[in-house]
Amino acid sequence: MSTAVVKQELAVASFSKVYDLDEVETALNELSEGGSEALRATYEKMLKAGNLRFCVKPNRMPSIDDLVADLPNFQEPLNDIRKQIALCLETEDRLELMPMLLLGDPGIGKTHFAKQLARLLGTSSHYLAMSSLTAGWILSGASSQWRNAKPGKVFDALVNGSYANPVMTVDEIDKATGDAQYDPLGALYALLEHDTAQSFIDEFAEIPINAGNVVWVATANQANTIPEPLLNRMNVYEIAPPDRDGARRIAQSIYDEIRSAHAWGARFPETLGDAPLDALTKASPRAMRRAMLNAFGNARIDNRHEVQARDIEFGSDSRKKPIGF
Repeated sequence: MSTAVVKQELAVASFSKVYDLDEVETALNELSEGGSEALRATYEKMLKAGNLRFCVKPNRMPSIDDLVADLPNFQEPLNDIRKQIALCLETEDRLELMPMLLLGDPGIGKTHFAKQLARLLGTSSHYLAMSSLTAGWILSGASSQWRNAKPGKVFDALVNGSYANPVMTVDEIDKATGDAQYDPLGALYALLEHDTAQSFIDEFAEIPINAGNVVWVATANQANTIPEPLLNRMNVYEIAPPDRDGARRIAQSIYDEIRSAHAWGARFPETLGDAPLDALTKASPRAMRRAMLNAFGNARIDNRHEVQARDIEFGSDSRKKPIGF
C-alpha cells in the first residue's frame, strides 16, 4: 500500500477565537459613509462567519514512520514533530510547533514536506512564494486607503479558512526582495513570535488576529541572506540530498502516488523495477516526479503496462544538475 501521500489523520479539534466580534462590530460602526466598501464588506463577512475556527491535532501518534520512509532526508524535523505530538496526546493541550526553516538544494522535497505535514496534522496548507513578493503587504495586508487594497495572506487563511492552526509555507525565504519601506519579511518578525502573533494586526482590516497557532515552515537554499533575528525565531534544519537507498524509496513512493491517483494506474504493477529505480536516482525528487509521469506515457505509447529504464527521460536541467550519492 502506498505511503507516498500521508493519510489525513483523525484529529481532535477544539475551537479557537481568531478575532473579537465586538471589535469588528465597533470598527464597522465607526466606518465613515464614504469609507472603503471593500473594508465594509470584509467586516460584514467577519461578523457573518463568526470568530471560531478549528484548532486541530492528531488524536493518536500519526504515521510519522511512513513519512520518514517516504522522505528519509527529513528524519530530523520529523523526529522533533513526533516529540511535540507525544507531549500533547491524551491531554487538552494544543500542539505547539516552533517555526522551522528547511535549508537545502532546490527540488529535494522541502515544499512537499510542508504539504505532507499539513495532512499529518489534519489541517489546511497555504503557500507563499517569497521569490515573487516585492512588498510586505502580501503577508500583512495593505492599508484600505490604497486603491485595490486587500488583506494579507495570514488574515485570509485565518478569517476565510476553517482552521486556527493552518500550515503556512514561506517558500524561498532567502529570495525575498523589497525596499526598506516594503520589506516582505517585515511581518514575520511578529508572526514568528508566539506572543506577538496572538494579536497580529493586518494593515487592511486593522483588527487584531490571533495567529499564534499557525504552523510555520520556511524553506531556503542558503541561510546567509536571511536576517539573524528571523533565524533566531526558527528551528533550522539542513536537509541533505537523499543517499542512493533513500532516493530509491522516494522514487518508489512517487511511482505509488502517481499510479494510485489515476484509473489507468491499476494496469501497472505495484512495484517499480530495479532498473527504472536506479535510473530515477540520478535526479532530484522534483525531477523524478516529472520523469515518472512521462515514463508512464512512454510505456503506453510502446503498448506496455510496465515502466522500464528506457522510459525514464530527464530534461536538460536534470542532466546538468544531478544529485549525486
